[in-house]
Amino acid sequence: MKHTEHRCAWADGSGLMAAYHDEEWGRPSHDDRYLFEFLILEGAQAGLSWSTVLNKRENYRRLLDGFDPAKIAAYDEARLAELLTDPGIVRNRLKVASLVKNARAFLAVQEEFGSFDAYLWQWTGGKPVVRRPGPGESLPASTELSDRISKDLKRRGMNFVGTTIVYAYLQAVGVVDEHWAGCPAAVALAD
Repeated sequence: MKHTEHRCAWADGSGLMAAYHDEEWGRPSHDDRYLFEFLILEGAQAGLSWSTVLNKRENYRRLLDGFDPAKIAAYDEARLAELLTDPGIVRNRLKVASLVKNARAFLAVQEEFGSFDAYLWQWTGGKPVVRRPGPGESLPASTELSDRISKDLKRRGMNFVGTTIVYAYLQAVGVVDEHWAGCPAAVALAD
């Protein structure tokens, strides 16, 4: 997809951000590995810019066994300490410690619902929430939907799943689609 002046403005910072916007953001995903990847990445982003985490995404994939939740759930203290020494990821002690806890909670959700996909999409009846803001219109930091999912994920033992993080997550994996009206990605999703 070529750049146009109508692309969502946040995506114009770099080629990597534009590609992420054009090819991934707001597109409904039903792949549990991808859903787990973004749960981890959005949590890592807390307090940072998305571009910082997006630039570290390949390092995360390499260091976290391709975002395999079963492998991450088995990480021991030595493995977590090793991760904290690698500048290829966000080296925040609490965020790194949350990897194991979140992986275990993710696996428990898969066990209960058959897949994380089934759990996540039940909140919207299996359909994306689509809103087409106009260029320049600000997006909310959270919604009633992200409030409810955040509360439930916390109840299930996850960390770094506050309502703002969950809302960004819902946008990233396409449960919420808020591409600007007229954005080429919005047009592609409507086809």
